[in-house]
Amino acid sequence: MTGSAAGADTRTKLLEGALRTLAEQGIAKTSARSVAASAGVNQALVFYHFGSVDELLAAACRHGAEQRVARHRDRLAAVTTLAELLECGRELHKEERAGGHVAFLAQVLAGAQTQPRLAPATAAGLDLWTAEIEKVLVRVLADSPLGEFTDPVGLARAVTGAFVGLELYEGVDPAGAGRAFDALEQLAGLAGVLDELGPVARHAVRHRLRRTGRA
Repeated sequence: MTGSAAGADTRTKLLEGALRTLAEQGIAKTSARSVAASAGVNQALVFYHFGSVDELLAAACRHGAEQRVARHRDRLAAVTTLAELLECGRELHKEERAGGHVAFLAQVLAGAQTQPRLAPATAAGLDLWTAEIEKVLVRVLADSPLGEFTDPVGLARAVTGAFVGLELYEGVDPAGAGRAFDALEQLAGLAGVLDELGPVARHAVRHRLRRTGRA
C-alpha cells in the first residue's frame, strides 16, 4: 500500500471510529484516545490527520451523512405519496437507529450547543438529508391541493428535525414515539384523501385554503 493510500485508509478508520464512539459512548466520553482505540490506531494520528478532536468529529459528521444518504437515495427517489414518505421514514428510522446512526447525529447536535466549531459540519450533514427529503416533498405535493400552501423547504427541515428528535424521545418514551409516527401517518392519510378528490372538490378545497391563508 502506498503512503497516500495508507493515509487515506487511516483517515477512514478514524472517521468510522469516531462514528462508533459517539453512538456507543456519547460525546462526553469521546476523546482522541477513545476514538483511536475504536479505530485500532495510535491516538497521535487523530491530530496528524485532523488537527483536533473537534475537526475529526466535524469530518465524521459529513462522512457519515454522505454514506447514509447515498445508501437510501434510490429508496427516497421511488416515493410518490406522503403516505409512502411516512412509511419510508419509519423504516429508515428503525434501520438508522439500529445502526447507531441517528444516535450519532443526536450526540453531535448536543455537542454543537457547547462547541460551536461542530455546528457548521453538523448543519451540513443534516442538510444532505434535508435536500433529499425536499426533493420528495416537491414531487409528491406538486399535484396536491396542499402543494400550493406548503413550503417544502421548511417542511423538509421539520421532517429532518423530527427524525433526530424522535431518536431522543424514543429513548425515554418508546410508546410516545410510536404514537407520534402514527399521528403523522394519519395526517398523510388525510392528504391522500384530498389527492383522491375530484376536480370540483379539489377546486373547493384550494379556494377554502386560499381564504384561510388570506385571513
